Amino acid sequence: MKIGANLTWLFTEYEFLARPAAAKAAGFDAVEVLFPYETPATALADAIATAGLTLALINTPPTETTGRAALPDQIDAFRTDFARATDYARAAGSPMLHVMAGVTDASGARETLVANLRWAAAHAPDLTLTIEPLNPRDVPGYFVCDFFQAAALVAEIDASNLGLQFDVYHAQMIHGDALKVWQALRPLSAHAQIAAAPDRTEPDATTLDVIARLKTDGYVGTVSAEYGPRGTTDEGLGWLSLAKKIAASEGS
Repeated sequence: MKIGANLTWLFTEYEFLARPAAAKAAGFDAVEVLFPYETPATALADAIATAGLTLALINTPPTETTGRAALPDQIDAFRTDFARATDYARAAGSPMLHVMAGVTDASGARETLVANLRWAAAHAPDLTLTIEPLNPRDVPGYFVCDFFQAAALVAEIDASNLGLQFDVYHAQMIHGDALKVWQALRPLSAHAQIAAAPDRTEPDATTLDVIARLKTDGYVGTVSAEYGPRGTTDEGLGWLSLAKKIAASEGS
């Protein structure tokens, strides 16, 4: 299990391409980026490789609706965005791509999302695709807003390269008990992210308990820190050494 840093949220005190080196110096094993598209993929790949890290995940391109996959009137635009995202992911070295559903209450949104995810999984068999529920306080109207809703979608589509993105913060905000969500849905979970609820700040003791459970349950992916530091990133990394000890332990 690797502990990663989300470079969109963390180390913003540094220029973007200097952030991988800062993450490595702080003790992280991997990185992820939400929307890296303004930076050439080869430049990002070089910065990450030079730092001795790996890139865990990127998102499909940002839009005014936080994605398009569930929008019935934007199927062609979704496919264009997805092609751009897969090209970037491959060039940057990201094995995972978070497919963003978008903000919508349109009739047919679920059917559109299912069809688009099936199409995407078939068109990118070399990548692992994820969907992530976002809590309604932070992203009002986001179509995928419940972990059990997301799990039902993953199960229905039943593609070997589609999984759930388990974000401890969003699970806690939506359902009130992130650990119970993990226990129920861990077989479908392909990627994990952490932050303390309700303020989305540095991981706390509750977050570390969830990391320990992931380790015990045999999760071997990246656990990425995706939070807003209270001060500078480096000042708030007291939790990291504990998380790394958990990651390095033998589990159960």
